[in-house]
Amino acid sequence: MTRFATFAGVTVLSLVSFVLTLAWSWWFALPFALFAVLTIMGVYDVTQTSHSILRNYPVLGHMRFFFEGIRPEIRQYLIESDQDEEPFSRDDRSLVYQRAKGQEDARPFGTRQRVYDAGYSWVTHSVQPVHIEDFDFRTTVGGPQCSKPYSASLYNISAMSFGSLSANAIQALNTGARKGGFAHDTGEGSVSRYHKAGGGDLIYQLASGYFGSRAPDGSFDPEKFRETASLDQIKMIELKLSQGAKPGHGGLLPASKISPEIAEARGVPMGKDCVSPAAHSAFSTPIEVMEFLGKLRELSGGKPVGFKLCIGHRREFMCMVKAMIETGITPDFIVVDGTEGGTGAAPVEFSNHVGMPMIEGLTFVHNTLRGANLRDHVKIGAAGKIVSAFDIARALALGADWCNSARGFMFAVGCIQAQACHTNHCPVGVATQDKIRMRALDVTQKSERVARFHRNTMEALGEMTGAAGLHHPSDFLPYHLMLRQGDQSMAEGSDVYAYLPEGFLLDDGAEDYHGHKSRWGRARAETFARAG
Repeated sequence: MTRFATFAGVTVLSLVSFVLTLAWSWWFALPFALFAVLTIMGVYDVTQTSHSILRNYPVLGHMRFFFEGIRPEIRQYLIESDQDEEPFSRDDRSLVYQRAKGQEDARPFGTRQRVYDAGYSWVTHSVQPVHIEDFDFRTTVGGPQCSKPYSASLYNISAMSFGSLSANAIQALNTGARKGGFAHDTGEGSVSRYHKAGGGDLIYQLASGYFGSRAPDGSFDPEKFRETASLDQIKMIELKLSQGAKPGHGGLLPASKISPEIAEARGVPMGKDCVSPAAHSAFSTPIEVMEFLGKLRELSGGKPVGFKLCIGHRREFMCMVKAMIETGITPDFIVVDGTEGGTGAAPVEFSNHVGMPMIEGLTFVHNTLRGANLRDHVKIGAAGKIVSAFDIARALALGADWCNSARGFMFAVGCIQAQACHTNHCPVGVATQDKIRMRALDVTQKSERVARFHRNTMEALGEMTGAAGLHHPSDFLPYHLMLRQGDQSMAEGSDVYAYLPEGFLLDDGAEDYHGHKSRWGRARAETFARAG
């Protein structure tokens, strides 16, 4: 019966306090009130049926739930090491904070990385380093069918919607993008008044909900799209097929969470649940995807148009590449998101076990386009836990033309990785619609941090590029990377992530590298279904 001792103790103390209050002093009313509340809690605990631990350990059992509630904070601040990645290590977060604040980001006494453990990687350097003065690294996005190409920074803000992030966070990010001269992806929530207030370059993301271009029945409305895409702030159009956080999964924004500002941005009515279907309604075949992209390019007045996806069935991506060849319509860019992406709340199974990691997805997309002789026409963006100059250099070496980061810029704007994004209780006002919480985020100050983080990261990338003996980050190739495979073995990046020959998928006599050609043979432009 010792499990009821705490309950019995507070009951006795409440009775004693009550007697002392009546017999001696009203000051004892304070402990009486406290112990009476605990006694009532204990009575409730032994009678409720939802929690077995409270039924067996009344009052005391609440300690378990208290410590369970603060477990993430205890682990983050007291237990985890600087290298534990859950999901971002303290080292990574500190690097972003230091660069965003303009603080010293050098570290004394050598690396804390385990350089002899499998998985460690590094960039090879040259005995003749190059001095680089201009760190404004850019790539031009826009193929032969694009009449308004865009000069994009090599590092941009990845897709995060207004609604997922607060108004102040969106405005700070976009203002920072304007100050730093880089782009900000709107996410699927469309263009809000806070994006416009920032004045920075935008990549308008169009997802299955067609927000900002949505007809009353939820279908795509060409005229609304034309109106939205005509904004001077919008520099590129991104069709979202899937995202790393929850590939193949739709979404629902309950009516209770739709504010007038969210309804205005998305073009949805108040008082009704807002559904983002898992699949698009505007197309269903690879050829229709390309035709839709061509339509978006025309409606936008010739702006660069592309699509974003997390690789799933590799054959399905090859179906779209075959559709590019058959229709003659090619996207201006493809953004490869990795399953390690995660600004969107998702079911645990999707976060942990659905979708291809960014590095494998990037190399597959890059080599498929090379194999189809389309790589020179299509630029590739990469997204997935990219927060440092090394992360960018590695992605560029493996085939990317530029990189996007969501959580990196969230850290720059003040995120502390509390992982309460889906609760509306973000402690720093980044991922919440609570106006009291979001007022803690000062737009002017945080926008400076966003711009400063980008600038300092580009400078670090330039220094790393020069150390490798290169003149521009786009010159990084797989052989500039080394990968630790075990205690006594290492491999050159070109041996692990080789660039496959151009046109090999179209050459009947070419080698079937890693099963690419057999998979190509099963792909069809007319359908996503497997041939045969």
